[in-house]
Amino acid sequence: MPDFESSDTPTPETPSPVFPPVVPPAAPLASVPAPAGSVSSPVSPAPGAGGPVPPTPAAGGSVPPTPVAGAPVPPPPGGTPQAATGPAAAPQRSLAVPIIAAAVVAALLGGGVGAGVATWAVTSQTAQQSSTDTGSHQTITVNNPDGTDVVTAVAAKAADSVVTISVAAGNSGGTGSGVILNSDGYVLTNTHVVTLDGSSADGAIEVTTADGRIFTAKLVGLDPIVDLAVIKLENASNLTPIEWGDSDSLEVGDQVVAIGAPLGLSNTVTDGIVSALGRSIQIQSSAVPDSGDADQTPDQDQNGGQGPFDFWQLDPGRGSSGGQSATISLPVIQTDAAINPGNSGGALLNDTGQLVGINVAIASTGGSSGGGQSGSIGVGFSIPSSLAKRVAQEIIENGEATHGLLGATVSTATSDDSDVVGAVIQDVTSGGAAADAGLKKGDVVTEFNGVAIANSTDLTAQVRALASGSTAKLNYQRDGKAATVEVKLGELTL
Repeated sequence: MPDFESSDTPTPETPSPVFPPVVPPAAPLASVPAPAGSVSSPVSPAPGAGGPVPPTPAAGGSVPPTPVAGAPVPPPPGGTPQAATGPAAAPQRSLAVPIIAAAVVAALLGGGVGAGVATWAVTSQTAQQSSTDTGSHQTITVNNPDGTDVVTAVAAKAADSVVTISVAAGNSGGTGSGVILNSDGYVLTNTHVVTLDGSSADGAIEVTTADGRIFTAKLVGLDPIVDLAVIKLENASNLTPIEWGDSDSLEVGDQVVAIGAPLGLSNTVTDGIVSALGRSIQIQSSAVPDSGDADQTPDQDQNGGQGPFDFWQLDPGRGSSGGQSATISLPVIQTDAAINPGNSGGALLNDTGQLVGINVAIASTGGSSGGGQSGSIGVGFSIPSSLAKRVAQEIIENGEATHGLLGATVSTATSDDSDVVGAVIQDVTSGGAAADAGLKKGDVVTEFNGVAIANSTDLTAQVRALASGSTAKLNYQRDGKAATVEVKLGELTL
C-alpha cells in the first residue's frame, strides 16, 4: 500500500501550552454518601476548577459533625462560622447533586470527606451556581444520592465540559459533540462534525452547553489528517474546561465513560472498558483535499471485510454526508462503551473524570436495510488524548497542526515477505526520513516509537501521530535479522 511522500520542511518550534497541562491520574472516583432527599438538580462544577481544595481530615483524625437544619454552617478552612438563619428546608432540593459532586471531587483528592469540608464545598458551589443559573435545565439527574457509583461521579465531574454541536449548510445538517478546552470558549471536536464530512467548509455552527446556554461558534482550524478541529464560541465566559488525562497510561480493561449527544440526545452517559490499545484504523474521509494523503490504499480487510471504516453523522436524510474521496489512518483506543452517531467529538473519560480520548468512529455490521446508520455493536474508537492535545494546541496557536512523514511506500507483510507481521517497505524516497535512516526495500517494520506494527495502517497512523521533525526509534527485520534505527520525520503536506 503506498504511503508517504518526502519533504524537507524544517522542524517547527514547540509552542507553549495554551491550556492546563495533564494532571497526574488520581485515585478512581468513588461513591461518597450524601444526604438523602432531593433527587434531581443541575450539577455544578467543583469549586474553583483547577484551584485548591480544602484538605480532608488526616487518617484517624476527627471528622466534623454533619450540620443539621438551623445549625451554624461549618466555615471553609480558616474562615468564620456563619450564623444560623433558621430551617434550611428550601435549599435541600437544589443542593442534593452539588453535595455529591463536592464530596466525590474531595474524595478524589483526599481519600475521604468530612461533613464540614463537604458543606464548605457546597457553599462555594451555591454562590457560583446562582451567578450562572439557567433556570430549570438539568445536566445530570441523580435519584439515589446514597447509591452513586464511579460512572455517576465521573458524569457529575465532567458533564459540564461536554457540548452539543449543530452544523447547518443549505439543506445539509448534522449534530455532534465537543469538549471545552478553556473557560473562554475554545472547543475541540472532529473535522467531520464541523464540515458535515467534507460537504461544507463554512456551515453555521451552533453550540449548546450542558447547562443550557446556546452560542454561535466560528471555526479556528481543521486537521483532516487526524479528523480533529477547534472552534471558538462567541462571547462565551465561565465555561468549565475538561481536565486532560494521559492516554498513554491506560491499560486494557480500565473502566471508561463516554459523554456526548448520540442522535442529538445531549448529556448522554455510557460506560465500558478499554478493549484494545495500540489499534489503528483506516477511515473514509471527504474532508481530506484531493491532493491529500492519496498514496494510501484502502485496506479492504478492515471493518469485518467491509473495507475502511466510515464516519457517522446525525440526520443522514438531510444530506450531511459528503462524497468519499480519500482514506486516513488513525491511532485509536478501542472501547465497548456505547457510542453512536452524534457522539463524534465527545469525551472518553477515565475513572477519575479526565479526558483520555475524543470519540471518532464505530464499527458496523453493514448498515440498515432502510439506508440509515447502524448503532453501537460494542466496537467504538477514540483518538488518544496525547494526540488530541498536541493537535488542539497547534491549531489554536498556528491555525493548523503538523504531521510526520517517513518518505516510503509500504504494504502489509504476508508470508511471501516475512515470517513476522509488520509493514513491508516497497520503496523509499531519496532524501526522505526512511532513506536517511538507511531503510531499504524489503525491510519489514515491526515497531515504531514503542508501538507494535502489525500492518501498513499501523505504521502510517503512528507516523502521522507525531509532529513533523520528531525523532522515533524504528525496529525492523532485514533478511531475518532484527535491527533498530532512529528516524527524523519529514513533514506531510496537503
